[in-house]
Amino acid sequence: MRLVPDAGYGEVDLSASAEELTRLASAVAQGEGLVGSTFSPGGNALAGVEVRGTSGPGVLIHRDAERQILVISGDSAGRAVLAESLREMATAEGGGHLHIDYFPGHFYLAEGSLPVVVNSPHGGMPAR
Repeated sequence: MRLVPDAGYGEVDLSASAEELTRLASAVAQGEGLVGSTFSPGGNALAGVEVRGTSGPGVLIHRDAERQILVISGDSAGRAVLAESLREMATAEGGGHLHIDYFPGHFYLAEGSLPVVVNSPHGGMPAR
């Protein structure tokens, strides 16, 4: 897995194999876990994703700048929706990407969540 913050767009770009996305989805669904990523000291890539179950409301995605990791925390209902989206990206053979962006009234993301783009392990744009 590779997690690269994009300062220009204020989002994190996540690229992973199907197995890594499935492992991340499982951690999100369970509400606990640490999934490592390709990390080189001095670079701008993040070291991994930490998942924490909380009472919510919703799911908050933020960057822990001190530890250089992405943190996903939230209630079980919101985490279940996010986990299913991650599983779908892991198994979608047509390629593409998923934007996880908060907007007012979002049904599972909490205000202040960092935008994330999840790239399909099967390529950038969906095949027709």
